Amino acid sequence: MASLSTELPRDPETLQAMLMARDAEIERLRQIIKELQRHRFGRRAESLPEDQLLLALEEAEQIEAAGFAASEEQVPAEKAERVAKRRANRGALPAHLPRIETVVDIESDICPCCSGKLHRIGEDVAERLDMVPAQFRVLVVRRPKYACRSCADVVVQAPAPARLIEGGLPTEATVAHVLVSKYADHLPLYRQAQIYGRQGITLDRSTLADWVGRAAFLLRPVHVRMLAVLKASPKLFADETTAPVLDPGRGRTKTGQLFAYARDDRPWGGADPPAVAYVYAPDRKGERPIAHLDGFSGILQVDGYGGYKTLAGRNAVSLAFCWAHVRRRFYELAQAGPAPIASEALQRIAELYHVEAAIRGRPPDERQATRREKSRPIIEALEPWLRAKLALISQKTKLAEAIRYALSRWEGLTLFLDDGRVELDNNIVERSIRPLALTRKNALFAGSDGGAEHWAVIASLIETCKLNGIDPQAFLADVITRIVNGHPNSRIDDLMPWAYPAQPVLSHVA
Repeated sequence: MASLSTELPRDPETLQAMLMARDAEIERLRQIIKELQRHRFGRRAESLPEDQLLLALEEAEQIEAAGFAASEEQVPAEKAERVAKRRANRGALPAHLPRIETVVDIESDICPCCSGKLHRIGEDVAERLDMVPAQFRVLVVRRPKYACRSCADVVVQAPAPARLIEGGLPTEATVAHVLVSKYADHLPLYRQAQIYGRQGITLDRSTLADWVGRAAFLLRPVHVRMLAVLKASPKLFADETTAPVLDPGRGRTKTGQLFAYARDDRPWGGADPPAVAYVYAPDRKGERPIAHLDGFSGILQVDGYGGYKTLAGRNAVSLAFCWAHVRRRFYELAQAGPAPIASEALQRIAELYHVEAAIRGRPPDERQATRREKSRPIIEALEPWLRAKLALISQKTKLAEAIRYALSRWEGLTLFLDDGRVELDNNIVERSIRPLALTRKNALFAGSDGGAEHWAVIASLIETCKLNGIDPQAFLADVITRIVNGHPNSRIDDLMPWAYPAQPVLSHVA
């Protein structure tokens, strides 16, 4: 009977090679396990998420406030001191808020000392911020009918004002509120229905869904035009995120994609307003960005997704890759345990970001000159260092994968050295994707491909409003009203979010 054991080679060199290969495979598997553990149990972001940090600060501030309240009850002097400090630091309430005044006057104007008449010498004014919960109201439109006493068949009446939902209940402002609550404040429609129910307004979720669908259909030309304006820009950012969509035929969800195309020239003082347009696609095939960006020529700043390489091969598009994605791979290795090569790579990449911090907001030519002076030596030293380290380690390790990821994209990673408009990373568009993730987390999935397309249309307008400092609810209410009243398509540029007046800068209350 043949032996079931595998006979080891007698050649020492072959045996050593096998042991080295085994050790490399074990190390690679250990790195994969650590990465999975960090993904499952650890923080996924390189830095502490701002929302989580704020939650911790809120708890600490609440405990501090409770402590102050307890001490003020025991020591009145501390209360007076804190009241004076609070009044000195809280700032002024915005002037545009309505004021409801209450006069707290003395009961008698007779002097308590000599019984003479008191005269007014001034006053103390204290302002407090009050809030009235969102209140529904009913707009009643009456249209009188007129008839002629001589002509029996003549009845004259003014035409009914145009509205988004013919024969329906909501005003355009109400629909805008539902849109903003769903796509900006991440409140699913069933939760909105519950909120309205507490005020005695019975609105079924399906009714709200009908409003959203009609509004999205009406706003689609604005979205199409906004994407066309972005494609005429010389430089864009692109990224994508998953969009779970209900798939009734299979009884589960399928994974669609929301592609984001953003423009933000503020880091180099560009004049074009910032904007982001989302486009839904049922899959992540490389042909999707090719179709979305048909006609675009210029610089496209992206992550490592291969679909953009296909786009660059067919069109006059130069790809600028993202150093944050390169950094993230080394960061994951450094976090998993001692990793001297990964740690040094992080330090070298950090030097690039120190240079960027000093030139943010400067003109392109100044940024380019500084990068050539300070960033180019870092880049010229980094590439041979990476190649040298890659030659010393097993090619099957996660570290080798991280190094190859960087070297295979080196041309796009170094494009920023010769163009001051190019950013070091793709974080601008990644920040525009975070609101989509929050909506996805609360809503779980879109009901259909059509619902995901509505999501893309409305989220594009809302997020572009936010980038330009515009109130999205006021904008949507105004744009819907204009379209309903026959705004000409030849003047569709008047409906772009950046054409809407921005909100005034308001001082902080406290």
